[in-house]
Amino acid sequence: MMDRVVFIPARHASTRYPGKPLVPLRGATGQAKSLIRRSWEAACAVRGIDAVYVLTDDDRIAEEARGFGAGVLMTSSRARNGTERCAEGLAQLETEPRVVLNLQGDAPLTPPWFLEALAGAMETAEPGGTGMATPVLRCDARTLENFVTDRREGRVGGTTAVMRADGSALYFSKEVLPFVGDLAAPPEVWHHVGVYAYTPGALRRYAGWPEGPLERAEGLEQLRFLENGLPVRCVPVEARGRLFWELNNPVDVARIEAVLAEEGIA
Repeated sequence: MMDRVVFIPARHASTRYPGKPLVPLRGATGQAKSLIRRSWEAACAVRGIDAVYVLTDDDRIAEEARGFGAGVLMTSSRARNGTERCAEGLAQLETEPRVVLNLQGDAPLTPPWFLEALAGAMETAEPGGTGMATPVLRCDARTLENFVTDRREGRVGGTTAVMRADGSALYFSKEVLPFVGDLAAPPEVWHHVGVYAYTPGALRRYAGWPEGPLERAEGLEQLRFLENGLPVRCVPVEARGRLFWELNNPVDVARIEAVLAEEGIA
């Protein structure tokens, strides 16, 4: 019986960065590994996981993933985002897990304790309560500067989250929310971490909903839950001195390689 499964959705036809999952990233020793491999290695470092699968509709990504030993589930080209791809992957499993974790294929710097905290939050939820949860990280000065620089230079970078007092999400945006007028004295800004946890029931419901106008405008799949009235629980996590950043644009390759070198990750 499977309890926790990690899905890593990956597509080749990224609008902003085509072929992104196959981009090589050099580690501390100079060894280059593909983005999808580094994301898979991040998933494999998580404790208490029963299986990890790469989900893709592209033969090139599937071949790369099988080459380094990953399990692969082929999904359709109709999937518009990673959550829809996860719903397709769930339907292929012989045994239904209690929790599905979605680690985005462009987030190789995700520390294992982020996913562990997320899985724990799902398991402590009241019966019939949380169907979907996602981690948030309080921005440090370096991350906030990256956010503001990207927006100033017209790039879409990471995502910010705005929450209620109880930790449920009000909104997610690729803009920097709340407004940052002064980097010397910024407001509290929460960086949304590209990881999700779902119950199987929440995933199936998601797949049956149409894409909403906010999801379409922002390009953020999690907004479909909010637009359809399903609460999203934000789970605060700690960086523990590590920089979290996703690979959204070509400029992020150097940022991520710098962190790999600083952390001594091969």
